[in-house]
Amino acid sequence: MLLAGDIGGTKLRFGLFTRQRGPRRPLAEAVYPSAEHGSLESAVRCFLVGTGRRPTQAVLAVAGPVLVGTARITNLPWVIGESRLRRAFKLRSATLINDVEAIAASLPLLRRADLVCLREGMPVRRGNRAVIAPGTGLGEAFLCRDGRRYRAFASEGGHADFAPGTPIEDGLLAFLRARHGHVSYERVCSGIGIANLYRFLREQDPGQEPPRLAEALARVDDPVPLIVEKALDPENPCDICVRALDLFASILGAEAGNLALKILATGGVYLGGGIPPRVLPFLRKGTFAEAFLRKGRMRDLVARIPVHVIMNPKAALIGAAALGLGVESRTRSRSSR
Repeated sequence: MLLAGDIGGTKLRFGLFTRQRGPRRPLAEAVYPSAEHGSLESAVRCFLVGTGRRPTQAVLAVAGPVLVGTARITNLPWVIGESRLRRAFKLRSATLINDVEAIAASLPLLRRADLVCLREGMPVRRGNRAVIAPGTGLGEAFLCRDGRRYRAFASEGGHADFAPGTPIEDGLLAFLRARHGHVSYERVCSGIGIANLYRFLREQDPGQEPPRLAEALARVDDPVPLIVEKALDPENPCDICVRALDLFASILGAEAGNLALKILATGGVYLGGGIPPRVLPFLRKGTFAEAFLRKGRMRDLVARIPVHVIMNPKAALIGAAALGLGVESRTRSRSSR
């Protein structure tokens, strides 16, 4: 029996899987807020006690780089080791992988209902596929064929230097560089990033922030849900919140196009993570597509590349389970048909 997990900065998702049931039908599953547990071992123990079952192996997808069997969670104060997990839960094997690598591994197993298409494009059969996943932070990964099957690869591209593409983004870079020194794409294209975009726009014109919104933001630890809620208000959308999400969509489009060029993602670009499904109306506006296509001489190339939003919040769990079970879809993902 396999324990699979998606270990994020905000949520922890666990499932128990068998080869007979496959990676989409767990025997048991649970989700916990990351802040409720002081360590991964505590969260795993809570889950297993609740199921009354004992796995023999584990594959856990973690939000951060995995080096020599050890991971330091990017937005949590946790250090996780494979050997420590094996000893703690008497497992035959324990494997840590990057969480966006796990999302990439899930792509051949996703169904039409798991995806929303932003750009149809002209996908190349068996072409490379890219995943860019803004959540608490920003993750990137990709999927390439080795001649027989797809293999997922992790990256830490979200921490590469942010490159402004417009005058307002020039000002954003200066604003953040004065505060942080190095400005990565994660600083501007994630949950952390949305908060930074809002602060930048507010500083440009303090009078544009409604007093009630200022009061509400002062009462919460995480401003992003409120910013998104006010931007999507169908009757009275807040202008500064709308502008923040328009800027987010433009930056995400630009970096999605960058990633598509870097790995030649002729099979498609997939937007994962928790934020894209929540801000779908903004991704469907012209700002995302305009920035995605703004690639100079390579515009015609990226215009052929499909873009999908992954709507299934279990994609990383499915990918981790598929890798642990040795399962691979024998057919192309439905999104490429």
